[in-house]
Amino acid sequence: MARAVRPAALGVGVLPIGLPASSRPVRRLNAQPVGCVPSPDTIGGVSSAPDAPEPVTVLVYSNLADVRGTVRTAVGRRPAPDVGRIEWIECATQADVMRELDAGGVDLAILDGEAQPTGGIGLARQFKYELDDCPPIVVLIARRQDGWLASWSLADAVINSPVDPVESAAVVAEQLRRRVSGIPVVR
Repeated sequence: MARAVRPAALGVGVLPIGLPASSRPVRRLNAQPVGCVPSPDTIGGVSSAPDAPEPVTVLVYSNLADVRGTVRTAVGRRPAPDVGRIEWIECATQADVMRELDAGGVDLAILDGEAQPTGGIGLARQFKYELDDCPPIVVLIARRQDGWLASWSLADAVINSPVDPVESAAVVAEQLRRRVSGIPVVR
């Protein structure tokens, strides 16, 4: 299945004059820098190998850039060989998460349960009830004792903090496999 690439996915947008850089909470990663030549086995940034999995889009939400970076680093660009390369979308506000999910094309959302002022646990529950084609949602929780809150939120999976790279990559890979295979998410 071919995926349409939105123009915003091709790189970081340009800020209007007078708008501070801190007001740009959405950041797209893995865009190819200008002037770079793709490797011979890729066409347009996508592998041309016949059995290569399609790239996937993962949204990570936290008001703290360090938390977003920790999750991205722990999961990596490709959490498993049978899962496509990840294009990361970073969001720092609830409004940005809602805009990205409403636009579609997100294969998995990782939401920080400790984000301020709107936590990922409440957002997960809201999205499960409001979005028709809600992607799988993984909630990042600070304490294992908050697992019941993640269950209440209808999250598909949980990643505990501090983030363990092996565990988080396995959780993300499993949720992406379910999304690609068409297994319905919890509703």
